[in-house]
Amino acid sequence: QVQLVESGGGLVQAGGSLRLACAASGRTFSNYCMAWFRQAPGKEREFVAAISWSGGTTLYADSVQGRFTISRDDAKNTVYLQMNSLKPEDTAVYYCATPRAPYGLVRGTYDYSGQGTQVTVSS
Repeated sequence: QVQLVESGGGLVQAGGSLRLACAASGRTFSNYCMAWFRQAPGKEREFVAAISWSGGTTLYADSVQGRFTISRDDAKNTVYLQMNSLKPEDTAVYYCATPRAPYGLVRGTYDYSGQGTQVTVSS
């Protein structure tokens, strides 16, 4: 059974930085794409970033391109999201996610997600 546990959220001022982490367990981490999504109050969950199972391909939403960086450490079964130049509109619960099938594409479907970590950016 796949388990995803996010950490690293908190309260930060606009322009600041945070690094989120997501620890995965229950299967061979290195075989699967990983992604981050977020959901702000009253809004639908939206895609933020994804990284391929090999780590060689990354994908970002236009709203975070150039400010956020996704990375993975297969030795630690962990995916990270480095968030710089944070804006109040980045305030949301951030979820990591992973697909059911291995060796997929970063633009694929992400079937499992964690409980999320709250990120609040004050102006």
